[in-house]
Amino acid sequence: MLCCTMLFSLVVVGGVTRLTHSGLSIVEWQPLVGTLPPLNEQAWQEVFQRYRQTPEYRQVNFGMSLGEFKGIFWWEYAHRLLGRVIGLAYLLPFLYFFVRSKVDRPLAWKLAGIFVLGGLQGALGWYMVQSGLIDNPRVSQFRLTAHLGLALAIYAAMLWVALELLAPRQLPRHDPSRHGLWRFSLALTALIFMMALAGGLVAGIRAGLAYNTFPLMNGHWVPPGILTLKPWYSNFFNNLATVQFNHRLLAWLLAALVPWFWWRATRAALPPRARLWCHLLPAVLALQIGLGIITLLFAVPVALGAAHQAGALLLLTTALIVNHQLLATAGGEQTLAARTAPRNAG
Repeated sequence: MLCCTMLFSLVVVGGVTRLTHSGLSIVEWQPLVGTLPPLNEQAWQEVFQRYRQTPEYRQVNFGMSLGEFKGIFWWEYAHRLLGRVIGLAYLLPFLYFFVRSKVDRPLAWKLAGIFVLGGLQGALGWYMVQSGLIDNPRVSQFRLTAHLGLALAIYAAMLWVALELLAPRQLPRHDPSRHGLWRFSLALTALIFMMALAGGLVAGIRAGLAYNTFPLMNGHWVPPGILTLKPWYSNFFNNLATVQFNHRLLAWLLAALVPWFWWRATRAALPPRARLWCHLLPAVLALQIGLGIITLLFAVPVALGAAHQAGALLLLTTALIVNHQLLATAGGEQTLAARTAPRNAG
């Protein structure tokens, strides 16, 4: 859970790094040496000189002073350093418990797999940065979205393993209505994940700086420029109107489905904790949609953009906990009853 909290913070810091256009300020990937920042004036001048050779400096930040460069450098540095700290905070305790035989084989494979994904995430982050160091001083929206998606996947995997360790659950087979509600919650979680990825595409092509009206998009429910690019499928990744429309569409879909899920949950026989999280899900969704609308209307200021990214993680967290809670305490209670019944009878 500590690592989940740290990764949550890392994703938010990554959002600030993107919003402040700081992600291309460090032009090398040095997993070990890069842990230390420039420590003297000469080192700062060397780092700054390397940045001045990039397309971003020449085309966007030409004439930037060293002091201004430090402002964007520290955000990217903090993002990378926090990633390394999370890696150590995850790996060292894992190795400690593994060597002491406190982790069984199935759990060890899960934990090792998550760590491997974390290493791949670091490599993917550098692969993303590289796309902005050649010609066009913008990172690829595909690599940015993949970087965000893998971060969310790692977060979801860590959270799920933690929840299973805290309270193992098993969906009771005798309750078809609970099965249906659980499958519904899985579908909602998948939609929330898709909406977050769509938000990554919006960020990648800066579609949030266009159509800054709500609920209409510059006076239209469906903007006229939605399918103007050829081939047609490129509109879903490169067209400002289409990318933002798709993000809005997923939000509207969740705004319809989550209240329906909540209504069904209020009529199901759920344990109190599961019912509480089912009540929280529409509230968190309303908060996230509200943040998205305000962020759009104000043309994505840094604070609101970062809050909206944090809201996406908070919504995904709530959905995952709902999923876990619907793997019902009732099943655990029945197992406990079965274990104690013979003893009581004796």
